[in-house]
Amino acid sequence: MVFSLTTSAVCPHLLLNDDCANPHFQRRPQFQRVKFSKKWRCSASKEPQDKNQLQKWKNLSTKDKKASENPDKRVDPVGFLTRLGITHRAFSQFLRERHKALKDRKDEIFDRFINLKELASGYELLGIHRHPQHRADFMEWAPGARYCALVGDFNDWSPTENCAREGHLGHDDYGYWFIILDDRLRDGEEPDDLYFQQYNYVDDYDKGDSGVSADEVFKRANDEYWEAGEDRYIKSRFEVAAKLYEQIFGPNGPQTFEELEEIPDAETRYKAYREQHKDEPPENFRFDVIDEGKEYDVFNVVDDPISREKFRNKKPPLAYWFETRKGRKAWMKKYTPCIPHGSKYRVYFNTPDGPLERVPAWATYVLPNADGTQACAIHWDPPSESAYKWKNKHPTALKSLRIYECHVGISGSEPRLSSFSEFTEKVLPHIKDLGYNAIQLFGIVEHKDYFTAGYRVTNMYAVSSRYGTPEEFKHLVDEAHGIGLLVFLDVVHSYSAADEMVGLSLFDGTNDCYFHTGKRGHHKFWGTRMFKYADVDVLQYLLSNLNWWVEEYRIDGFQFHSLSSMMYTHNGFATFTGELEEYCNQYVDRDALMYLILANDILHALHPNIITIAEDATYYPGLCDATSQGGLGFDYYVNLSASEMWLSFLEKVPDNEWSMSKIVTTLMGNRQYTNKMLLYAENHSQSISGRRSFAEILFGGKEARPAESTDSLLRGCSLHKLIRLITFSIGGCAYLNFMGNEFGHPKGVEFPTASNNNSFDLANRRWELLNDDGIHHALFLFDKDMMKLEQNERVLSRGLPNVHHVKDNTMVISYTRGPVLFIFNFHPTNSYEKYIVGVEEAGEYQIVMNTDEKKYGGQGMINGDQYVQKTIRKRCDGLQNCLRVPLPSRTAQVDLTTIWQAYMAM
Repeated sequence: MVFSLTTSAVCPHLLLNDDCANPHFQRRPQFQRVKFSKKWRCSASKEPQDKNQLQKWKNLSTKDKKASENPDKRVDPVGFLTRLGITHRAFSQFLRERHKALKDRKDEIFDRFINLKELASGYELLGIHRHPQHRADFMEWAPGARYCALVGDFNDWSPTENCAREGHLGHDDYGYWFIILDDRLRDGEEPDDLYFQQYNYVDDYDKGDSGVSADEVFKRANDEYWEAGEDRYIKSRFEVAAKLYEQIFGPNGPQTFEELEEIPDAETRYKAYREQHKDEPPENFRFDVIDEGKEYDVFNVVDDPISREKFRNKKPPLAYWFETRKGRKAWMKKYTPCIPHGSKYRVYFNTPDGPLERVPAWATYVLPNADGTQACAIHWDPPSESAYKWKNKHPTALKSLRIYECHVGISGSEPRLSSFSEFTEKVLPHIKDLGYNAIQLFGIVEHKDYFTAGYRVTNMYAVSSRYGTPEEFKHLVDEAHGIGLLVFLDVVHSYSAADEMVGLSLFDGTNDCYFHTGKRGHHKFWGTRMFKYADVDVLQYLLSNLNWWVEEYRIDGFQFHSLSSMMYTHNGFATFTGELEEYCNQYVDRDALMYLILANDILHALHPNIITIAEDATYYPGLCDATSQGGLGFDYYVNLSASEMWLSFLEKVPDNEWSMSKIVTTLMGNRQYTNKMLLYAENHSQSISGRRSFAEILFGGKEARPAESTDSLLRGCSLHKLIRLITFSIGGCAYLNFMGNEFGHPKGVEFPTASNNNSFDLANRRWELLNDDGIHHALFLFDKDMMKLEQNERVLSRGLPNVHHVKDNTMVISYTRGPVLFIFNFHPTNSYEKYIVGVEEAGEYQIVMNTDEKKYGGQGMINGDQYVQKTIRKRCDGLQNCLRVPLPSRTAQVDLTTIWQAYMAM
C-alpha cells in the first residue's frame, strides 16, 4: 500500500465490489484500519437492525441474499436495455464486456488502495501538508523524473536544499516522490526533548500550551497507567532495537556480518531459554506457544483469562500522549515555518531531457504571471484565526432545479474583472430575488487564458486567482447556501490545457504521464490533451479532484462538460444517426466510460445528496440509468438540441413556418428520460462562444427602447417570453438560464483578446438596464414570475406533461402539467377570439400568467373579464371537456382551475 498513512475505517459496503449495487460510505474515527477481503458480498438494501434478523441475514447464502434483495438493485450489465425492451446483440455484448473490464479495473485498484474512498482522497497525501511534528510533507507523482526537489522563495529557489532523499532514490515503485521540509529553529531556541513532539495547528481542536512539562506527564502516566516493568518511555526510536540487540548478543556483540556467528533456530533458542530459567515459578511462563508441527501454530498462544481480560479492557494512553502536545503559539515562538503561508513555489525535476520546473499538479492556489506563460503555486495555509469558518449548512435536496449559470469574471457592470466578493455582495441577492434555487459556476478552476472562459484548465485543484482567494470563494459558497442556493461547478475532466509550463502536459518530461501518447493524446480540433483514463494514478488524480471540491468547498453538484470529447476517440466530431452500433464501435473509449461510472458511484456513495449532470451531445444510451443496470449513473442530462433548434428558427426560418411538432418533439426529448432532462433556451454558449444571444438576434444587438419600431420590439419581446416559458414548462425537472439572459441582455460577451486590443468593454453585464421601466425590466419581471409559478405550483416536479393539442396550421400548442394548463400561440399574425382546447377537469379556469400583460411588455389585449373561463361539456383533443379561450398572436397563457386555487389557499 503506497498511500496508507492514516485512513478511516470502512464498512464492507465501502469496498464497492461489483456485487454491491448501491454502496454506502461510512465515516469512522481516524487511526483505525479495517481491511476486508475483496470476496466480500454485500446487499444493496439495508441490513435489518434486529439482532435475530441480523443473524438470519448472515446465515443466508449468496443466492438467498440476491433473491431477498430489491430486484431493481441487482447488478445487471444490460438492465436498462431490458427495462426499455431493447434487444441489440452488439451493444449488449459491449455492456457485458465493459462490466467485466470494470471488475478487473477495481481489482487493480484494490491491489493498491483499501477501498474507493482512499482512491478518491489522494489530496490528503499529495501536495503540501502540515505535519504535527514541526515539519511539512510534500508528495508528487512524476514517474518519468530522475530527481525531484521543491524550489521557491522560501529556499531562494535552490534545487538542492529541499529534495527527495528517502526510499528508492527518492521515490517509490509507482513514481511518487516524497520530500520532508523541516521547520527552522529560531535563534536561541533548543530542539525538543521528545523526537515525537507534536504541535497543534488548529486552536479549536486542542489549545495546547497547558504548562505541564513532558516529564510531569510521563510521571503521571507511570503512576496511573503503566504497571511494573512498563513504567518507562522510549527516548529514541532506536532504543528498542538496541536493547534487543544487546540482550541477544551481549554488550560487545558483533558489528559486522563477518563477526556474526550462525544463529540457532527459534526452537533451539527457546528450549535453551526454558532450561536456563527452569527454577523460576510457573506464573512467569503463562504465555507459551503450542507447537504441534502445524503452520499456524505460531499464532496458537496460550494465556490466562485474567491477563486476557486485563489486556482487552486496557485503552491506549492517548490522553497522556495528547497532553504532551504544544499549541500553535508555542510552535510559532520556537520555530519559523519551513514554507510560510503565501510563499511561491514550484517542483523541480531532473529528467532525461534535462532539468525543468513545473507547477505541482496538486497545488491548491496558483498565481499566473501577466502574460499567462508562467505561473507559481502559492502555499495556502492561513492561520486558524484567518481561515474561513463555515456558517451555513447545505440546502435540503430539491425535487426540481432552477439553475442560474454564472461566470464570476463578467458578473460586474464595469469593464474589468469582477471578484468573488463582488459577486457575493451584488449578484447573489439578484439571483435569490429572481427565484432560482441553484447557481452553476464555470471558469472557476484555474486556467491559462481568460478568453477561453475557463475551459482550458491548467490546475484542477486551484480556484482561479483572477477572482480572489480560496477563503473568498468559500465565503461565496457559504453565503449562497445561507440564502438557499445550491452551488454547482462546471467541471472539465474531458480534456486539459496543452501548455507545458502551467499545465500537466509533459509534466515529468514524458509525454504519457497524465495523457495518451500519439494522436489519441490530442483533441482533434481544440488543441488540448486527452487523459489516460486507464491509469490508476490518473484515476486517483481525477476522482480525488471531484471529492476535493465537495470536501474543501462544499460544492453541491457537478456538470461534466463535453463528455463526447472523452467518450470517443474522434472526440464526438462524427455524424450520429442514433443507431446503437455507433455507441459500441471501435471509436468508443471504454476506459473513459468506466471512469464516469466510478465517478458517479464514488460521489453518490460519499455524498448522497450530490447532483451530477451530463453534457453529452451524442446522448449516450444509459446516461441517467443506475450503474448497476448498465448505465453511467448521472442524475440529469442536458438537452442540447433545444437551444440549437431555437437558434435555427430565429436565424433561418420565417416566423410563420415554425413547426409546432418539431418544437414539442425536440423539447420533450426521449420520453423515457424526460424527468431527468435539463433544458435551457440558451446558456453561456450563445453569448460567449462567438455566437449571438437570442436577445442580440431579436433586438438587433442594441438596447431595446420603447421609442423604437413597435413591431420589431413587440416581436422580439413576445418571442423572448414564449421561448422561455415553453422551454421551462414542457421539459424535465431542471431548467437553466445564463446570467443576464433573463432580461434580454442586448450584447453577447467578448473577452479581452489581441483582436479587440484586450478590451473589457463587452466582458460584463449591464445590470443598470433593470433600473428603467423598459423592455429589459419587463422581461426581468416575467422571468421572476415564471420562477414564482414554479415555487407556487411545483410545475417541474409534477411528472411528464400531457401534450394534447399540437396544431401546425394554427401554430398553437396546449398541454397540462398537473393542474396547470399551458396554451401557446406562436402565429405571428393570427389572433383567436375563442380558441378551443381540450381539458380533463370540468369547472372554471383562471389565467394566472399571461405573456401579453403590459407589465411584461405586452399589449394587454385580454380584458380582465376574460381571465376566467368555464369549461364546456364537449370532447376535444381526446379529453372530456374543452375551453374557449382568447388567444392573441405570439402570446401564451397559464391557467389554473379555481377549485385548485381554493384548495391551495386552504
